[in-house]
Amino acid sequence: MTTAADIVAAEWRYFLEEAQDLINPATVRAAYAQPRLRELFPFVSHGTLYLSRCTGLPGSFVPVVYSLVGGGFQVHARCVGSLGEVDTVEEAYALVAANLPEGCGPAVIGTADDVPG
Repeated sequence: MTTAADIVAAEWRYFLEEAQDLINPATVRAAYAQPRLRELFPFVSHGTLYLSRCTGLPGSFVPVVYSLVGGGFQVHARCVGSLGEVDTVEEAYALVAANLPEGCGPAVIGTADDVPG
């Protein structure tokens, strides 16, 4: 039986090893370096890495990192807005990890409706 952890791990492997044409590998490595983010389901759209608390759509997304024109990164949380701007992608994903929703655990199989809490 495939678990949510298996699905998440496979998706991370894909983005770390094969998806350089979809996203900057440094972005994926910076997110993956954060243990709590590594438990979330990675998803890429328009060159942006999204992390979800579930494996399906609609997702339950945590704060997102956007590259800024001229350098740096902005961390943005839905319903809250900007959480701040930082110089490096590593700092950006540390900020995401620090601002995960309370009770945010590993991704679950399903959609946003299946996420506890």
